[in-house]
Amino acid sequence: MAKFELKLPKMGESVAEATITSWLKEVGDPIELDEAVLEIATDKVDSEVPSEVDGILVEKFFNENDLVQVGQVIAIIETEGDDDNDVLESSAAEEPVAEEEKAAEFVGQTVSVAQETVKPLASSEERFYSPLVKNIAKEEGVSQEELDNIIGTGVDNRVTKNDILNFIENRNGKPQQVQPKVEAPAVQNIQSEKPKPTPTPVLVSGEDEVIELTRMGKLIAHHMVESVQTSAHVQSFIEADVTKIWNWRNKVKDGFLKREGENLTFTPIFMEAVAKALRDFPMMNISLQGDTIVKKKNINLGMAASLANGNLIVPVIKNADQLNLVGMTKQVNDLANRARENQLKPDDIQGGTYTVTNVGTFGSIMGTPIINQPQVGILALGAIRKVPAVIETTEGDFIGIRYRMFLSHSYDHRVVNGALGGQFVKAVKDYLEAWDSNREI
Repeated sequence: MAKFELKLPKMGESVAEATITSWLKEVGDPIELDEAVLEIATDKVDSEVPSEVDGILVEKFFNENDLVQVGQVIAIIETEGDDDNDVLESSAAEEPVAEEEKAAEFVGQTVSVAQETVKPLASSEERFYSPLVKNIAKEEGVSQEELDNIIGTGVDNRVTKNDILNFIENRNGKPQQVQPKVEAPAVQNIQSEKPKPTPTPVLVSGEDEVIELTRMGKLIAHHMVESVQTSAHVQSFIEADVTKIWNWRNKVKDGFLKREGENLTFTPIFMEAVAKALRDFPMMNISLQGDTIVKKKNINLGMAASLANGNLIVPVIKNADQLNLVGMTKQVNDLANRARENQLKPDDIQGGTYTVTNVGTFGSIMGTPIINQPQVGILALGAIRKVPAVIETTEGDFIGIRYRMFLSHSYDHRVVNGALGGQFVKAVKDYLEAWDSNREI
């Protein structure tokens, strides 16, 4: 019999580790090719690790809730073979990220020896750094003190790959001046030493049902509270007449489905308008890092999608402003379908620069959405309603039946003033109302 090493596969360019949430197979269980062996979770996405061989699970190296690095052996599967001593390496084992980390570690060691001043980078009880972040820091000569002062945007303020890359980019090759200890990090440490307020206990009677928050539910709760505490939320509301879009879609949707094999919903139409407005107002396509504004080159639209368990996830349409309506529709449908089937990859939810959420799906006419950090704006699309409205013509004003909807724009008032926030949502409205009723698709 031969043995096969099942390793944690690469899950995306920006993902270096995952937590084991549950084992689907126990030692001694038979496993078929492509059958799921265990479930894992990154900061936002839950997924399965399938077997690449037929065999029997003979050994597990990690337990549930253990943190595993990409490329680590997590289990041994015994397969049919001629040599009992053979250890077959998984095709996923030779992941580029593992080799890159080894190379980065080697480069970091070389720099350390040459300069004799760079101390090894390490995590602490207050802050954890992934191997990928530490290796990038070593390559770029980032000191421990500089690393400790980087503002993290990950769960529990963890420094992500994007955080350290943004830090390095903003240095422009110059030595980074470390903030004095009296600045924000020190304040955070002082605050962390204060005893946390004890939550008021909830009285539970014998007839009440106690439901434990899911892992994703806990992450969402943490993310929402953190966003409200970080950004100064302000809202602007505007109503748009989408009668032209309503009638146009009814006219072309059947032909589009027959030709493209895709349903043409309103979402890609709205996404197209938002992408155009972001191109007109690039200061809405930014993030705030400390006292520095990072102006994003790419327009990557997050699309809040509802999951079967009631949670929300935000897959990202990359370079949305470069897609035509056919491409946008295919992207929207693909991400929405894979979100519902729990098939999203970690990279599918990374890199968003602005988010759109459709509260109208649930019947709401408007909402006040919470900003998806580290972005500075989020647009809520209300339900489309058939209402009486004043129609202005050259012959006078008339009352007519129109299809209208509210657009609710939440934005970070630290960097986006009321003029910019209002002008942006007004631009979205103008693009929707100026829809060409004769447009071909």
